[in-house]
Amino acid sequence: MTIEDYDPQHAPNPDWWLAFDEQERIDLAFEHHRRARAKSPNATAHAVIHAIVETQIAMGDELSVARTLDRLLEDGLDRHDALHAIGSVLAEHLHSAFMGIETGGDLAKAYAHDLDELSAESWRRGE
Repeated sequence: MTIEDYDPQHAPNPDWWLAFDEQERIDLAFEHHRRARAKSPNATAHAVIHAIVETQIAMGDELSVARTLDRLLEDGLDRHDALHAIGSVLAEHLHSAFMGIETGGDLAKAYAHDLDELSAESWRRGE
């Protein structure tokens, strides 16, 4: 498969995705959005979040990300919007970690909790 084969609307084969190193995954997401002429305030950060979420999905349900994706798809989001919704939760947790904001314990548990609370409706409302 080639770099042109990544499309966030379609789940990449987990073995294919995980065969790339982290920078290559970021490059896949970045190049897709560049070719699509997607506008983003920070294209690199956008690609990094895409790559992380896709990797979490490809790894299985260790963090409930794949389950969250399935739920959001069932609730009517397209796959790309569902990735963005999950990515928004991830970005909040990364920001808190970088800023040293105390989350009350285990970051993975807090992330999983917020993913469980995420819905297509809350994403559409911008919550």
